[in-house]
Amino acid sequence: MLLENKEIAIIGGGPGGLTLARLLQLKGANVKVYERDFNSTVRVQGATLDLHFESGLKVIEEAGLMNVFKQTYRPGADKGRIIDINGNIIYDEHTKESTEDFGSEYFRPEIDRGPLRNLLLNSLKPDTVVWDSQFKSMSQLDNVWKIEFKNGTTATADIIIGADGGNSKVKPYLTSLKNWFAGLVIVQGNVPNSEITTPKIHQLLKGGKTYSFDGRKYFILSSKGDGSIDFYVSCKKDENWVQNSGINFSDKMQVLAWFKEEFKDWDSMWFELFENAELPLLLRPQYCMPLNETWDSKSNITLLGDAAHLMPPSGEGVNLAMLDALDLTECLTGNDFSSIESAIAAYEKQMQTRAVEDAKDSLEMADWMHGENAERKLLEMFGEL
Repeated sequence: MLLENKEIAIIGGGPGGLTLARLLQLKGANVKVYERDFNSTVRVQGATLDLHFESGLKVIEEAGLMNVFKQTYRPGADKGRIIDINGNIIYDEHTKESTEDFGSEYFRPEIDRGPLRNLLLNSLKPDTVVWDSQFKSMSQLDNVWKIEFKNGTTATADIIIGADGGNSKVKPYLTSLKNWFAGLVIVQGNVPNSEITTPKIHQLLKGGKTYSFDGRKYFILSSKGDGSIDFYVSCKKDENWVQNSGINFSDKMQVLAWFKEEFKDWDSMWFELFENAELPLLLRPQYCMPLNETWDSKSNITLLGDAAHLMPPSGEGVNLAMLDALDLTECLTGNDFSSIESAIAAYEKQMQTRAVEDAKDSLEMADWMHGENAERKLLEMFGEL
């Protein structure tokens, strides 16, 4: 096997990195995951994820985790409603009888990020994840990488895999390609105990998702298994809007003043969310990978997930990262290649080709979701027009 006697370091303990570690360990590889979080519970994980038949679910099956996943996912959380700005229900999946189940290409079960992360963590060998290991730098001597972390510790590895997200610190060691600003900023927040704090919104959600549009921005809500609501507001803004807005998103009065101005045409029920959201809100300018450029493959370093192909949210992000992990594992542990460099090159070619098409789709989706006909377009996707 190409990886015999090789030490592999995965930088980043998100779904992509943990999936890769699981798959590689099943093949007998020596793997460590270096994660900046102090432990597995210190950081609240984001909204729910829907896993897809041809990617996320396929990988869960290959990882031998389908039975655990079936015990962990949230039945019914995939059902959505389109809600207009006045709170009227335009489309309701809850009224539709669900005929899809595991094995159907149209079934997209939802799981919260926290439980998915725990599912993957529990599948790994003890001490695979090295916590409190925020990447600082790395250097190479005689084809061996020395990694330095901000806590003063170091590690060595023969192969580095950057799974550290859109602001990857590993990526500059592989390529100088830069992501470009996609013209959008997402304001993200969480409202705990939604049944009590935001009862109107809680009832509209009905344990699933809602989508609302006004021709300039869109608002997505997701219920979570812990009784909270995650919300995403996507707005067309300048790249430096966060710094130049003058708004302190840790200050409730300033947050409410911004929201009431930004959403002045929306029903007041939406104020429940911002009145009860935990602060500070998360501000996320959206960037996208270069669509027409690639990098030269190397023999001992590569990327997966957002580190390799950042794009605006389209529902594919985690699914793509998990599929990257499967493809990379198959290339590195199969019998099709004579060297690690050729295996990585084959993986990157396949990954980059797929990612460019998905990035184009995500940009197209972002365009129409901020347009005047967003509701109609979504109804067409649901097969209602």
